[in-house]
Amino acid sequence: MLEFLKQPWPWYIAGPLIGLTVPALLILGNKSFGISSSLRHICAACLPANISFFKYDWKKEAWNLFFVFGILIGGAVAIRLLSNPNPVEVNPKLAAELAGYGITNYDNLIPLDIMNWPALITLKGFLLMVVGGFLVGFGTRYAGGCTSGHAIMGLSTLQWPSLVATICFMVGGFIMANLILPHILAL
Repeated sequence: MLEFLKQPWPWYIAGPLIGLTVPALLILGNKSFGISSSLRHICAACLPANISFFKYDWKKEAWNLFFVFGILIGGAVAIRLLSNPNPVEVNPKLAAELAGYGITNYDNLIPLDIMNWPALITLKGFLLMVVGGFLVGFGTRYAGGCTSGHAIMGLSTLQWPSLVATICFMVGGFIMANLILPHILAL
């Protein structure tokens, strides 16, 4: 059984499982799926209540913190029990392109050639990790939610803003991956 779980799940299994999360949350507790709001709940619980953005009853949303904690624990368990010890398989054409940028190590899910502590002090590493992280966080707040909240929950409940946000996420991703990222990796 563990050998089956170690393989990537096909779309016809993973997709419905993700999709069933939406009605399960709605039916069981009238809750919305989304991860990005949990940071606000953590800040509201830890910071003084004199900041207006954090003045709300975060305890009503404590279930979301347990949900995120469960994702972290589940991820750690999955990595420990289900991780594939073999290097990540990369298409030969992509591997040749990435080799031109100095990315040749596929032993982990994230290329250690560009994502490591020493790389953080380089211009490339700073742009990818710090500036990229800031832009993702800013975009999440500006869009009123993350990709999972909009694309999974928002689209399934037919919310127009979620459709617009998901289209913008996709267009931004295509632009970043095809037009901007090659220039950053070439630094």
